[in-house]
Amino acid sequence: MARFPLFGTGLKGKSANATAQNRVNLYLENRVENDKTVMVAYNTPGKVFVVSFGDTPIRGMRSIGDLNYVVHRGTLYSVNNAAVKTVLGVLLTTSGRVSMQDNGNILQIVDGQYGYTYNISTNVFAQVTDPDFVPGFTNSWLQGYFIKDRRGSTNKIEWGRFDISTDGSTYDALDFANAESNPDYIVAVFVDHGEAIFFGQETTEFWTNSGTPDFPLAYQGSATIEWGLAARWSVTKFRDSLMFLARNKMGQVQVVQLNAYTPQIVSGVDLGYIINRYAAVEDATAFSYMLNEHPMYQINFPTANASWLYDGSTGAWSQVNSSGNRDRAEIGGLYLNNYLVTDYQNGNIYKLDGDVYSENGMEIQRSITTRHVAGEEYIGIGRIILDIEPGVGLISGQGSNPQVMLEVSKDGGHTWGQQLWRSFGKIGEYKARAYWNRIGSSRDHVYRFSFSDPVKIVILGAYMDVAT
Repeated sequence: MARFPLFGTGLKGKSANATAQNRVNLYLENRVENDKTVMVAYNTPGKVFVVSFGDTPIRGMRSIGDLNYVVHRGTLYSVNNAAVKTVLGVLLTTSGRVSMQDNGNILQIVDGQYGYTYNISTNVFAQVTDPDFVPGFTNSWLQGYFIKDRRGSTNKIEWGRFDISTDGSTYDALDFANAESNPDYIVAVFVDHGEAIFFGQETTEFWTNSGTPDFPLAYQGSATIEWGLAARWSVTKFRDSLMFLARNKMGQVQVVQLNAYTPQIVSGVDLGYIINRYAAVEDATAFSYMLNEHPMYQINFPTANASWLYDGSTGAWSQVNSSGNRDRAEIGGLYLNNYLVTDYQNGNIYKLDGDVYSENGMEIQRSITTRHVAGEEYIGIGRIILDIEPGVGLISGQGSNPQVMLEVSKDGGHTWGQQLWRSFGKIGEYKARAYWNRIGSSRDHVYRFSFSDPVKIVILGAYMDVAT
């Protein structure tokens, strides 16, 4: 019986015959030292309930100091580490995403129609009433200035402009600038590495604080990139750079990571094929987090009902979902060394935890689909053994005798045979093995292993009896 490298980083895209590989709620890890295997699959994190705001989704979330600030419907709250909610102010809108930025003392909120500030020192919440305020959807903070787009204006001339304010409340009609490189509209404002980044529909510009008295921000013309932003809420910090859903000059939508001023495509041909066939991508949302030294970028496509997870350490993509639908996590943020996410369906906030194997008490369905085992002649498989960490069963209830289900495809990953269930070890059964006999013959085998028990999943490979 030989060990076969059945698991790789591929992703089913244009053709199952090219690769049928897929991972659902599992991620990969390359082992630095080739001990037993060079690649291991682990379970993505579970979700632990923290607090609820009701039936409707949270609109925005930002952590400042020891408090987490949340906008739900028309109310701004602070939430402490004991999940105690305190009402801080009332907004004039009750739905739609909001953008929240701060300078350490003042929190500014924009919702596309209005602006608001909350002073952390004085506990004063106020609507921005300056007549020179122009509504925007995104804001940021750079070296003494709040920066905001003007996409909420009823005058489209304003859509290619941005403005600045020292306190988030007072505005000067002359303190604005236009995107310089291309007359496209600004989609989002973001700050990274001491620069203000203006994502347009077709181009992305970089501005720095030059210290000029009249208007301090200066355009860095040589840094402009010929990529636009395809989805406003897909931009997030990732490692020491940014990740976002971009649209190139030829109309293709791709996930890119900025390396200084150079976009590097990370979506690849297979995921690129998938997302460019979605009916809509403009509503995509994203967040990023670290999981056991793995930098992760999760992007959700609400219209397509799909979520994808990119692992920066392996370059591999995995599907993440909740009960067969897109993943519940919508807005993410780090709070007191815990990574919190909101629920796109309701007002819940969860903590992501790699050592939790359920989602707010509900099961998580996981699966991994292998590479092809193919040849010109028929290949007979007498037995296949899944090398998975055994003995991880729970004391009682679901998961006390954890199961893995095998499905076999003998036509290259197009159709699947019957479901074959096996145990991989009750608690402490460290010598247990999950294996299947008399798999059968085909010119092209593909295997899919699935799990639903709330237990630790560690997949190291597979052994097979092969005869041609």
